[in-house]
Amino acid sequence: MSNLIPSPDVSVSIPPSSAGPAIEAFPSRKAEVGVLSVRRALPVRQRRTIGPWCFFDHFGPIEFIDGKPMDVAPHPHIGLQTVSWLFEGEVLHRDSLGSEALLHPGELNLMTAGAGIAHAEETPLEHSTKLHGVQLWIALPETHRRTTPLFAHHTDILANEIPGGRVTVIMGQVDGVHSPAKAFSTLIAFELVVNKSEKVHVPLDRSFEHGMVVVAGQADLEGQSLDPDTLYYLGVDRDELSLTSRGGARVMVVGGAPFGESIVMWWNFVARTNQEIQQAREDWAQHRRFCDVSAYRGPRLEAPPLEFRPKSG
Repeated sequence: MSNLIPSPDVSVSIPPSSAGPAIEAFPSRKAEVGVLSVRRALPVRQRRTIGPWCFFDHFGPIEFIDGKPMDVAPHPHIGLQTVSWLFEGEVLHRDSLGSEALLHPGELNLMTAGAGIAHAEETPLEHSTKLHGVQLWIALPETHRRTTPLFAHHTDILANEIPGGRVTVIMGQVDGVHSPAKAFSTLIAFELVVNKSEKVHVPLDRSFEHGMVVVAGQADLEGQSLDPDTLYYLGVDRDELSLTSRGGARVMVVGGAPFGESIVMWWNFVARTNQEIQQAREDWAQHRRFCDVSAYRGPRLEAPPLEFRPKSG
């Protein structure tokens, strides 16, 4: 998915982390990705990253008959991985490697941009008339951010029934259940379903910082009712996540070891310097580095104007 509303300046992030457990709330902001409305939970000014996670978009749920609610034309990425996960509906992925994958709920599309890739995402012609999901970005560490681009479509993501609900491990591992997806940092992402009038306990890695977003239903954490489409930063030094729900809930949880690297984010690029961002933009404009997504019918996205603004402090 493309970040079609880049900030007017380049965002430099030196990721802070809490000294211990925390509950910090940051409401999502609305954004438009083509004709699709999304709620963007990350980044926010106060919290640019959680572990290596640097982007969190939540779209849907919507129902439709005609048209394509998702139609994101070819656009470039560098220095990150995209994690696409659906609760309802279908999304067709095509990229400049020649990959094509139809994503369904419970499956994972994982694209490693590395040195540079272009892709498009759209609603297929044959669909279920529903769409609900998330796309997350992982900032690649210095040692791997220029790796050869890769794409993987995983249909073997495991859902683990636990007392009071269900955990689906998308990336990393939870309580001995491992995702098959390839990560370049120590991290976790999982979907947590809390049954109606139940309580769940999920073990966490104390060295990780964690964040979560309620994407459906209602949930309580430590006696606090959680608002939907709000990023809750949970800090570090937590042994477990305990949630209750009166009517049932679906929650997305991400986390990882504090990233420890400064990153520069602009449009669809994650880099380390302004010069790298400028070069990637010029390469896209001049049809260098990024190959075409030949299977997509229609024009590609053009990069927005790039303006560097000095930062005080």
